[in-house]
Amino acid sequence: MTLAELFANGFTAASIVLAGRNSVHTWWTGILSGVLFGWVFYLARLYADVTLQGFFVVTSVVGWWGWLHGAERRALPIRTTPGRWLAVAVVAGSGFALAYALLLHHFTDAYAPGPDSVVLSFSIVSQFLLVARRVETWWGWLVVDTIAVPLYLSRGLTLTALLYAGFWVNALVSLRHWRRQLEAP
Repeated sequence: MTLAELFANGFTAASIVLAGRNSVHTWWTGILSGVLFGWVFYLARLYADVTLQGFFVVTSVVGWWGWLHGAERRALPIRTTPGRWLAVAVVAGSGFALAYALLLHHFTDAYAPGPDSVVLSFSIVSQFLLVARRVETWWGWLVVDTIAVPLYLSRGLTLTALLYAGFWVNALVSLRHWRRQLEAP
């Protein structure tokens, strides 16, 4: 374990817990974790995860602004996503994962391009749902974390795998919390 992995895990844990608690502070901690994990995953040859960290940094800036100001200068409320939009997101995410895995397989020395690309693709879908404060984000994170834990273990990123196992539990708790907030008057 490197110092970068240790700090990346700390900032990521803070960001994920803050997201589950519906706190705007999730975003600046997410920016720091994205930069640190980008380096960690680069060293582990998990290139789809490096790309993902860059995406997280950009969307964290957008999310930070959106959660504070939202549409019409009001904070975004928690809401649900229409089934049709979710279906499109799942199909698009699956197609992107397949295309990116093929790209990594043919043009890089990437380790496990398939699972790495699924983590990338469905993290993107889940992050967009999080930025928009959609309850379904937590279902997406459950999928991502389920795949990420064994992937990170296989690369010797034990602390990161344990963190993502914790994120799986956090996603369940957060799903419940966000549903309660959505149903509150």
